[in-house]
Formats: sequence, C-alpha cells, structure tokens
Amino acid sequence: MTIETLINLAYVLAAGLFIFGLKLLSHPSTARKGNSVSAVGMFVAVVVTLLDQQIISYHYIFIGILIGGLYGAWKARSVQMTQMPEMVSLFNGFGGAASLLLGWATVSGMDMSSSTYNQAFVFITVLLTLLIGGITFSGSIVAWGKLSGKLSSKAFIFTGLRELSIFHLVAMVALGYLFVAQPTNEIWLYCIIALGLSFGLWATISIGGADMPVVIALLNSYSGIAASAAGLAVGNTILIVTGLLVGASGLILTNIMCKAMNRSLMNVLLSGFAKPIEQGEVITGEIKVLSPQDAFYVLEAAQAVLVVPGYGMAVAQAQHAVRELHTLLEENGCTVDYAIHAVAGRMPGHMNVLLAEADVPYDQLYEMDEVNPRMENYDVVIVIGANDVVNPAAKEMKGSPIYGMPVIEAYRAKTVFVLKRSANAGFAGVDNPLFFKDNTRMILGDAKETINSLIREFGD
Repeated sequence: MTIETLINLAYVLAAGLFIFGLKLLSHPSTARKGNSVSAVGMFVAVVVTLLDQQIISYHYIFIGILIGGLYGAWKARSVQMTQMPEMVSLFNGFGGAASLLLGWATVSGMDMSSSTYNQAFVFITVLLTLLIGGITFSGSIVAWGKLSGKLSSKAFIFTGLRELSIFHLVAMVALGYLFVAQPTNEIWLYCIIALGLSFGLWATISIGGADMPVVIALLNSYSGIAASAAGLAVGNTILIVTGLLVGASGLILTNIMCKAMNRSLMNVLLSGFAKPIEQGEVITGEIKVLSPQDAFYVLEAAQAVLVVPGYGMAVAQAQHAVRELHTLLEENGCTVDYAIHAVAGRMPGHMNVLLAEADVPYDQLYEMDEVNPRMENYDVVIVIGANDVVNPAAKEMKGSPIYGMPVIEAYRAKTVFVLKRSANAGFAGVDNPLFFKDNTRMILGDAKETINSLIREFGD
C-alpha cells in the first residue's frame, strides 16, 4: 500500500468522523461526544496533511499549536455563557482569516514559470477564497463588537451606504477579472483583499442587533465556503469536504433562523437599506409590579407553568436556579414546560445549551409552534429576559419593525410574570406592549435573585 493510498484513507476516516460528529451534535445528550469525535477527525486531518506536504521546518507549526492550544483551553474554561455569541463570532472570523491567509500564501508561493501559475481555475478559487475569507473576517469582527456591546447594536446607516455597497460589488467583478487575467500584478491581489475586508465591514455594520443570530449563522456558512474554496486552490481534499460540511450546515441553520423570523435572507442582508418604518402606534399604559413573595402564591396554586428563557437568563446565570424552581413546582403537582424560540438569546441554540447545562430534560423543551396552540392552558408563563421573542407588537402593531415575526404568544396565558431588571426595550430596541397587558406582572431585579426568592418561599 502506497503512502498516497494511506493518506487518502486517512482523509476518508477524518471525513467520516466529521459527519458522525455532526450527527451527534444534533441532540444535547450526545453533543459533547459529537464535539470530541469531530475534534479527533480534525486531529487526523491535520496530522496527515502535514505528513503529505514538504514542510521546511515544523518549529513554527509546533509553536502555533502550543500557543493556540493553551489559549483555547483556557478560554473555553473561563468564558461565560453570556459571552458565547461573541466568541462564536470570533471563531467564524478567524476561520475566514485563515482561509484568506492561505489564499494569499498560495499566490505568493507560486512559481511564475510553472504550469499551475497559468491555470485560470486556480486563480478563480483563490479569488473566492480571498473575497469570502475577507468578508467573513471583517463581518465577524463587527458582529463580535455588536454582540459584546463594544459597538451599538443599532443598524449604522448613512447617506451613500447603498451606493458604496453597489460600488463594492462592481469592483469585485472588475478587479476579480483583472486578478485572474494578470496574476503577476500583485496590486490586484491587495485590492481584492482590501475589497473583501471593506465589504464585510459595511455589510455587517448596517444590520441591526435583532438580526445578529441570523448573521452569525450566515458568517459560519461563509467560513466553510471560504475553506472549501481554499481547498480547491491548494488541492486538499479534506479541506474541501470540511468546508462543504460547514458551509451547508451553516446555510441550513440560516434558513431555519430566517423562517423563525418570517423573513427572507435577502431581507435580513438588505435591512440596512430599507426605508425607516413609521411607528404606527404609541404604546401607553401602566406597568404592574409584583414582589417575589406575592408571585409565590400564584405559582403555588398553578397547575401548568411555561418558562420562556432569554438572554436575561444567561446574563443572570439563572439556569440552575430555574431548574431548582422547576423541581419544586413539579413536587407541588405542577407541570413545567419550556418554550424555545429559534432566535432567543444572541446565537442559534443559546437557550438549549444553557438549559442542558442545568440538566433540564430535553423532552420538556418545546418549539414556539408547539406551545402557541395551547397557550391558554398555562396558568403562568414566566418570561426570563426574553423580550423580543414574546413581543405582541409583532402581531398587533403594523408600524413595528418586528411586525410579522412569529413570536411566543405568552400574552394569551392566564398570567404572565416578566422577570427583568427594568422595563426597557430589548436588544432589538423595540418597545414591548406585553408589559402593559392586564394579565402581566413585572418582577423587577436580577432574575437569579428573584428565582432564588421564590425557591426560599417554597422552602418555608
């Protein structure tokens, strides 16, 4: 058996581990194992790729592995769940940057007299690698800034933004042609890199915070497509397969997120170019505040409770307290369900991860379409920092920016408890008429402290 055959067999093994790992990631109970299986697949792929290539010196590779591995292990253990969305954005960004650098190195390391240097296909794939990698990197950095609060979550719109974006698209086509036709001229290479980075910046900064979960999923797909294009450029099979898996899964997730928001992908991407929607109705009313002690009496008599978790639960790190309250309610003869909106939190699956961490049974987590038809059967709905996904303005106010978005219809329950630090608008910046409904009571303060107060009441 030749070394080439062994390398190809190792690539097949790595690809199989990636696919099996993705399958295991589809369920919380096997997600950790899926992550480990995929990591083994990546280790096999990297080792075999290094053996397959003529590497002048492994010193820098080992230094990179050591620094990256130690930093990654430390960051994985120290990162808070509230910081996971921006961390995922950075992962996407670094993946795009790696593809960009690989494409750049591919061109820089070519022998001008070689036959490869004259192949248009190679430069088309390098062109795609540079553009998509640059867009992914700069777009992910902007998404990280918005999600971490270092940049405003509002869409940044200015006069000429539409024209600037059109210019970028036209320039990509023109400079892309020049790059493929005249690969010896390095100026086109640097112009393509600058164009990709610039387009990712303006394309993402013009998208509002409410759409960031969709943007994260899309950028994840971009990072995979960039990796696949890089694999075509350098002729690496496993990089092509891995990139396609990431790109396809990212697009599927993006489609799911768009459906959850009742919007098309183009509508999200071009949200910054839409005309401002005039506010059709002013929200007025009186907020009715309830103490945790009074809320306890309502929960004690409840037979069915629905919990709607949101980013506020992640901020307060209240998932374990919620699980403890869940147990006490069940011991009191009450059924407890959880309603999970696809865009709750600030990244796909954010709430599922938090609740799995607290050992909440997966079969008690329901999607929006499953709980809305029976919302009137719930005695109490406890909304924990989930502002935008329970906002009835999506159905009642045609002037609202989120009008038409499917939401969890908590306002139809008998009683709604909203646990928030204040009555301010959520991440999307849209006022919530749920706060003023007759059946809604606000329990102001830190969600974890509020739930712990309820737990103490059950213990007395």
